[in-house]
Amino acid sequence: MYTFPFRKREVITFRQFRRTGWALFAALGREVRIGVLSVGTLLAAAPCLQLEAFAVRPVGTDEDIVQPGDTIPLTEATVAASRAPMAAGIAARQVTTLTRDDIAAAGVTAVSDALKLAAGIDVRQRGGFGIQTDISINGGTFDQLALLVNGIPYGDVQTGHNAAQFPFALADIERIEVFEGAASRIFGSQAFSGAINVVTRQRGTEGRAELQAGSYGTLTGAARQAIDSGGGRFHTSLSVGGSRSDGAVKNGDFKGAKVYWQGVYDGDDLRLHVQAGHVADDFGANTFYSPANDRQWEATRRTLVSARADARAGGLHLQPELSWTRTTDHYQWVRGTHDYENFNRTDVYHLGLNAWGQWILGRTAVGAGISDENLLSGNLGTPMDESRYVRIPGQDGIYYTRNAHRTNVDVYLEHNVVLRRWTFSAGLLGGRSSALDHRFHLYPGVDVSWRPGSGWRLFASWNKALRLPTFTDLWYKSPSQQGNVGLRPERNAQARVGAEWARDGIAVSLKGFHSRGRDMIDWVMYSPTDVYHAAAFRLHSLGASVSARADLRRWLGSRQPLRRLLLEYAYVHQRRKDDAYVFRSNYAMNHLRNKFVATLSHDLPAGLRADWTLRVQNRAGAYQVYEGLAPTDRTRHYGTYALLDVRLSWQRGRYALSCDLSNVTCRRYVDVAGVPQPRLVALVGGSVRW
Repeated sequence: MYTFPFRKREVITFRQFRRTGWALFAALGREVRIGVLSVGTLLAAAPCLQLEAFAVRPVGTDEDIVQPGDTIPLTEATVAASRAPMAAGIAARQVTTLTRDDIAAAGVTAVSDALKLAAGIDVRQRGGFGIQTDISINGGTFDQLALLVNGIPYGDVQTGHNAAQFPFALADIERIEVFEGAASRIFGSQAFSGAINVVTRQRGTEGRAELQAGSYGTLTGAARQAIDSGGGRFHTSLSVGGSRSDGAVKNGDFKGAKVYWQGVYDGDDLRLHVQAGHVADDFGANTFYSPANDRQWEATRRTLVSARADARAGGLHLQPELSWTRTTDHYQWVRGTHDYENFNRTDVYHLGLNAWGQWILGRTAVGAGISDENLLSGNLGTPMDESRYVRIPGQDGIYYTRNAHRTNVDVYLEHNVVLRRWTFSAGLLGGRSSALDHRFHLYPGVDVSWRPGSGWRLFASWNKALRLPTFTDLWYKSPSQQGNVGLRPERNAQARVGAEWARDGIAVSLKGFHSRGRDMIDWVMYSPTDVYHAAAFRLHSLGASVSARADLRRWLGSRQPLRRLLLEYAYVHQRRKDDAYVFRSNYAMNHLRNKFVATLSHDLPAGLRADWTLRVQNRAGAYQVYEGLAPTDRTRHYGTYALLDVRLSWQRGRYALSCDLSNVTCRRYVDVAGVPQPRLVALVGGSVRW
């Protein structure tokens, strides 16, 4: 029998589109995979492209956007830069994206560690390995940041201290999107100084297990299994993880566990994403909240359950979402005792509906959301009648005796237009809260980008934002802190400009901003013997950053050992606009004034790879000096310090080994008011995929 010769088809992936006559010759006889195509206007990369989408030619079609000789990067996903999904390459707002490769190269053990790679983000740790971490952007505070998981709100209305406890393993992460600047009209009122959206992996069938052990009796492990079925229409994954350590300082031990599940259905006209996660951490809190006592202790629990759909009917998309987040916090001033013991539980129920459609004048999105925030506490809120006390599970004869509640309603309207080289996005958020005056307050914003060609993109924006005080800001009372029920919401107006250039393996980004804030909240001391008071003030901020990334293999060739180089620098200047003398600020005026990050990746003999990360930080402000756990009238500036981390890795097929060294030079440093950070930390581990 005669058999036809068979040649296995080679698959190539296009990640750039160049409008030249010969650009597709290399594709002849091969299967072609394109990273992202546009639907009508390149505004978004929908999961399922349909040919009829190209039958219409509204304002901003491919031919309008792409000019002869243009090179447009084709990213693999859309970003949440507007209420309607938009391709990263033409979004009107600058977005910093940390990819899965960036996270793996950094050798991090927590999401907060990965965020240290971005110069505009301030990560202040009290304990190692992501335990009790405060995250802020561009000189803001940890309470001014909106955290999201796959676009679902994940913040904590009690306090932002515990907000960065994510329930998934690092292997679950597809990318991390960082949005700098006021973004209330996109992510809701709590996106005061920015937002961080963690996007999980929602494709593939990989299984993975990993284990690490090292300094201070530290042991971490995680396992993940993903399954695709139904011809790729169904996807599910489950991950579990755990960690423990004796701690690098006295009473710095911790243990934790997490579990995360998600399910995805991706049909022709319906996409459904459901997720559920839980994370539990117990840790010795050393001097985390007050330098006057190093025997503090805390246990936190966070649970997230959500469902989100995208139903397509012709050119209209309906995106309902529903979520529930519960956070519990158990704090002891003296570990193992009931001295100044606090119990808190917050439940946040969120219901939203987003709708957007494409028409002749662009893409319009409208929607509304309602969030119901409930607090039960032994210390925060207003006293309850004894008949309404709620027993605390696992505690003998201890009850929640106080509560607080507020309901927030947001409605919004946004319109996006793409005209040849321009993208315009303008929107308006109307917010109403039962904690205020029951009236709608408006927060507008405008984002513009221009693509003049040759890999350039220029940005400009102006946005207003609001943040409600946390329940801790309002009511917390302790021997060292005094809340303020008279606090008003923070308000901010911010202008931003930026530019990006990318070509031939090199990308450069510039950013600048100016903010004018009113009723800004900080915890301050007015004298060396005072307690911290929650107070408000006006604050003007000015900042700039620059970053450069080079793909050295593409630039210098694949036969040399260098892989990539990343350089970033950020500067923030703040000026407090009031006449009150403050002995010490605990948060707002202790921002990172200067931050420099350099990352170099290269190959070594025997199949090894090295990833070096250098961070140089200069923090404004000072902290009070304690001697023998007793306060003095002296302060000490945070100053400047440099930290060097290195990751050595080896991979062969399904198996990988790694050695992570943090703070290689054993530098002594402090991130938060006198809490000492560990010197050299070494972790050795391995992973296997199947």
